[in-house]
Amino acid sequence: MLHLRVIAPPDRSGAVADLLAAEPGVAHLAVIEGAARRPRGDLILCDVVRESADGVLHRLQQLGVEAHGGIAADDVELTISAAAERAARRAPGSGADAVVWDEIAAKTGEQTKLSATYLVLITVATMLAGIGVLLDQPILIVGAMVVGPEFGPLAALCVALLRRRGRVILRSVQALVVGFVVAMLVTVLSTWALTAAGLVSKEMLEGERPLTDFIWRPDALSWVVGLLAGVAGILSLTSKKSGSLVGVLISVTTVPAAANVAVAAAYGVWYEASGSALQLVINLAAIVLAGLLTLAVQQTWWWYLARRRPAAG
Repeated sequence: MLHLRVIAPPDRSGAVADLLAAEPGVAHLAVIEGAARRPRGDLILCDVVRESADGVLHRLQQLGVEAHGGIAADDVELTISAAAERAARRAPGSGADAVVWDEIAAKTGEQTKLSATYLVLITVATMLAGIGVLLDQPILIVGAMVVGPEFGPLAALCVALLRRRGRVILRSVQALVVGFVVAMLVTVLSTWALTAAGLVSKEMLEGERPLTDFIWRPDALSWVVGLLAGVAGILSLTSKKSGSLVGVLISVTTVPAAANVAVAAAYGVWYEASGSALQLVINLAAIVLAGLLTLAVQQTWWWYLARRRPAAG
């Protein structure tokens, strides 16, 4: 369930309370008149099951609550209530599958900020993967995949494309492009520094690397893996399955491919750099395509449930 805190101006408070009272998926409704000071209004509290939350939030915004008051939502970890159980039974669909679009948009929107932390994480991940490529060590490659923060902007891009949010699209693309460019440039410099120190060499890149050479040899399976990862990543995001998201992060060679581009470019091995670049583009495109399609299917499914409920009632 979600716990909603709504500040409604006095002229809209009655309509908001009536809306929530009429919603089958709402429980524990309370109205505290005149409690809000900034902005002024009534404080309305309630719990809403996740499968009804998106519709409730949409109707509250139609009433203009966000413009003249405010809406806040928090996850409820534990609810012991017969009223909550009745609300869950009356609401259509399953809470585990529910998509709260405002929640997803807010969560992914934060991932598009080109912050110092984001740049450091993607740079460290790419440098780590670059060392893993040279040493032919899958453990380092997996570690780099987990550290890499690039799935955040990718997920934000999928949501923004579906909801036609131009600014978010631009910020997502900027975060991806700038992040990977900076990470690869720093990895080129670090490769030169490690080579000068005698820790790595060009021979390590050109030698036999049976455990990691797939990174620069894209094939049809690269599309398959990217598409599957995109589906799993979006589902883990919308259903809050963080464990599944970790699995997605270690299944796609975005950061390792960028690292291989940088290392190969540092040594002038351009055929391997081009292969890695193609692998990177394939994975990014497949994730975005699959993520967008997954979100579209989820949107259509919940639209169908919302349309069916009045008919069934």
